[in-house]
Amino acid sequence: MPDDPVRDAFLASLVDTDLYSIAAFFHDRHPDLVDDVVSQAEAIERDGLVAFATAEGIEPEAAFQTLITGLAVRYYRAVNG
Repeated sequence: MPDDPVRDAFLASLVDTDLYSIAAFFHDRHPDLVDDVVSQAEAIERDGLVAFATAEGIEPEAAFQTLITGLAVRYYRAVNG
């Protein structure tokens, strides 16, 4: 595929986000937890934030942090292939 400056600029912009930075940090610091946090985030999406937090015995804020981290990791994976 020939170089496309517009496409290249767009792709470069995807890594210049807070969400990407969160995921990159998490990937580097906790590679053994990446699949777990993605699975938990999917469960939160499926069950709902409050229901998940109640079932796990955690505060909704902690469940929300897990959700955001899981979403960030999925974003990171999508950008990086």
